[in-house]
Amino acid sequence: MEDLSEGQQKTKNGVGKKSVAKRPGRIRKKIKKGSMTPHRTHQIKRPGSKNKKRRSKRAKSIWAKVSPLEQEQFMALTRSIPSDEPVVSVIIPAMNEESTIAEAVLEGRRIHPSSEVIVVANGSTDETALRAETAGAQVLHYHDPLGHDVGRRVGAEAAKGRVLLFVDGDMVIPAHQLRPFVQAVLSGVDIALNDYKGPVQRTPVHPVIEAKYALNILLGRSDLGGASLTAVPHAISRKAYETIGSNALISPPLAQAMVIAKGLNVQAVHPIPVGQLNPSRRKGGADLLTEVILRDHHEAVHWLTENDGPRAGYTDLYRDRQLVRSEVK
Repeated sequence: MEDLSEGQQKTKNGVGKKSVAKRPGRIRKKIKKGSMTPHRTHQIKRPGSKNKKRRSKRAKSIWAKVSPLEQEQFMALTRSIPSDEPVVSVIIPAMNEESTIAEAVLEGRRIHPSSEVIVVANGSTDETALRAETAGAQVLHYHDPLGHDVGRRVGAEAAKGRVLLFVDGDMVIPAHQLRPFVQAVLSGVDIALNDYKGPVQRTPVHPVIEAKYALNILLGRSDLGGASLTAVPHAISRKAYETIGSNALISPPLAQAMVIAKGLNVQAVHPIPVGQLNPSRRKGGADLLTEVILRDHHEAVHWLTENDGPRAGYTDLYRDRQLVRSEVK
């Protein structure tokens, strides 16, 4: 075994090594408790800093992945909207979503140069609100959890845009995937749904998927398949929002039943596989979210039967049930 020189021996023992600066990258920076520093990749300097030139660059980056033709077509849809009025309001309910909320906000801001992003931070015990504000969102703070879908109503009530686009804080959907929903509404659609049908080939089919299909069939819109306001992203027009009212947003199936029954234009416009982006959360072995969604569908069916009769507006064809009842007696 050959002898090592003094320099080689130091190198072997870890002494005398040259320090190599780590290459900066998309690595999260640890935050000390109580620190106000957001994730490194999400850090945006606040107004009043040296960042004026960067702001103009950020505005240009909104269109980084949009072709000149698509830019012109999209902007043509918004020319009649006053410059002081947001074209789109992106509404994001969030509870303890500090790891994704900043990027979700940034993608929302990239949809259109005239976009406002509203984050409804409810029941959060982490830095969700701070990171949303740092990324440029208007944040509505609620100390306690608001409950499923209530955040949508709260955000809609604060929104000023012509188009209300709803996404969730726990998934990051690129702006170019969100833009078709806004374009559809600006082109005359009242409700632009995610054209996501769900895993219908599985056996058994999940009860939520069955409920979505059943409600659309009952509404005379079997063409929608499993497309539903229950799934994000989706966008609604200001007209649709004012027609059904903010309270209806708490129960997405009810809102869907109301807009279709009132003859508004509802279309499935673009598929985004949110089932892969947002795995179901289970507590204590019970799927609590499934129970909530099924109850919402029951509420929608009840509304239909109350307004359109026990058969929800469908005829009984050639059956004379009254005659059958009299013969049985």
